[in-house]
Amino acid sequence: MNILNFLSDNEIESMHQATLRILNEVGIILTHPGARQMLTDAGATIENDRVCLPPELVEDCLAKCPPQVTVRGRNGAIKTIGDGLLNFHNLGGARDIHNPATDEHRFAVLQDVRDATRLLDALPNCNTINPFFTPSDVPGELMSLAMYRHAMPFTTKPLQGPGVQVAEEVKYAVRMAEVLGPASEVLTLSVSPVSPLAFPDHEVEAILEIARQGIPFAPLPCPTAGATAPFSIAGAIAQQAAEVLGSLVLAQLAHPGLPLVFCGRLAMMDPRTGIAIWGGIEMGLASAGTVQLGHRYGLPVNVYGFSTNSHSLDIQNGFERALNAVIPALAGADELSGIGEMEAGSLSTYAQMVADNEFAGSIHRVRRGFVADEDTLAVDVIAKVMNGSRNFLDQKHTVKHLRGGEMFITQLAEHGSWESWDTGGRRGFAEQAQAESERILREHQVEPLSEFQSRELDVIMASAERELVKS
Repeated sequence: MNILNFLSDNEIESMHQATLRILNEVGIILTHPGARQMLTDAGATIENDRVCLPPELVEDCLAKCPPQVTVRGRNGAIKTIGDGLLNFHNLGGARDIHNPATDEHRFAVLQDVRDATRLLDALPNCNTINPFFTPSDVPGELMSLAMYRHAMPFTTKPLQGPGVQVAEEVKYAVRMAEVLGPASEVLTLSVSPVSPLAFPDHEVEAILEIARQGIPFAPLPCPTAGATAPFSIAGAIAQQAAEVLGSLVLAQLAHPGLPLVFCGRLAMMDPRTGIAIWGGIEMGLASAGTVQLGHRYGLPVNVYGFSTNSHSLDIQNGFERALNAVIPALAGADELSGIGEMEAGSLSTYAQMVADNEFAGSIHRVRRGFVADEDTLAVDVIAKVMNGSRNFLDQKHTVKHLRGGEMFITQLAEHGSWESWDTGGRRGFAEQAQAESERILREHQVEPLSEFQSRELDVIMASAERELVKS
C-alpha cells in the first residue's frame, strides 16, 4: 500500500525534537529511589521530583529496541507487529455491557469476559485478543489477573495481557502465561503513565518487573488534550511520545533489547462538558500523527482505530469509528485497537464486536488499494464483450478478479431493494450483527485447556488472592 503521510518529514522531525526537549528540559515526575539511581547512573539529572533525560540517553535506548514484536497463541500461531501488515485487536477493560435485543444494560461479570473472548476467537479480523471486560464480581485487587485467567481458556489466538499497575500483578501474570509456554512468547503487558508526565512508584516497579521478566511491553499513555495535555494536537502528541519514551528508557536500562510497541490513545476534551471525546475526527488525526512519529523511531505502532462516544449502534457510532480507523490505517498503523469499543471505552455489545470485524475487512480492502496495469485496465476484455455478448458476467476476467478480492463482499450490510428489505423483516446492519453474535455464542467452541493447566491457573489465582486482596 502507499502510505498517506499527514505530516511532512520536517514536521515529524520537529515533533521528535520537541519530545526530546520535554524529556530533557521539563523532565518526568519520578520519585522511585532505585529507578532514579539507575537513570542518573545513565546520565539523567534530578530537579526536585523530576528526572530530566538527556537526548543522547533517549536516542541510545531507542536504538536498542527491535523493530518488531511477536506474540504466540496456544495453537502455535504467531502474530508479528511491525511486519508491514495491519492487525486488529479489541478494546480492553470495558466496564459495562449492553444487549440491544433485550435493552439490558449492566456491569460486566466474569462470564462476559469468557463469552467476549470466545466470540472474538471466532472473528477472523480480530488478530490478537485482550481480556475485554473489567468484571464486577471479583475483588478490585484481582481485576487484571482475573481478566487474564478467564480469557485464557476461550481462545487459541495470541492473547495479550491486561494493563497492570503493580509489580505483583506482573509476577502473577507471568506465572499464568507460563502455563501456556514461555512467558516472553505468549504474553505482552502494558502500563499507563499518568498524564502529564508522571510515573508513580508502583507503576515504575511494574515497568521494571516487566523488563526483568523479558515480557514485550506496550507503554499506554492516555492523555486528554485540553485537560492532561496541550490542546494542540501536535503538542499533545509530543507529550504523549515523551511519556512513551520515558517508559522506554526505564525498560531498556533494565533489559536492553526488550521488544516494545509505541502506543497512543490521545483524545480531545469537549470544552462544553470536560468529557474526553473518543469519537471526534481529531482522534483519527492524532493516531495518524502517532503512527508517523513511532515509525520515525523504527518501532511498531498501536493506536486506536474503532472509537466512538456513542452509546448505541447508531449513525454516530458508524461514522466516528469508520473515520477514526481508516485514517491511521492509511497512515501505515501496525495495529489498530478498539474492536467492540463504545462510549469512550466504558461500554460494549457483542453486536459491536461482530460489526467491527466486518469494518476491519473493509479497512483491509482500503489498504490494498487497486492496481492499474494491462490486465486490470481490461481493454481487450471490453473489446471482446462489445463484439459479443455485451455482458461481463461470463468473462474469466470477472471471475478472476472477483476471486482475487477486487470487491469486499459484505456479510452484514443491506444492499438489496426496499421490497426485499421490507419483506425480509427490515433487518439492518445492527440487527444482522446482533443475530450473528448470538449464532457464534451458540455454536463456536474453543479447544479447552487441559485439566492440569486449569488446575495450575486456579492455584496461581488462589495464591494471588492470598497476597493481594486486603481483608
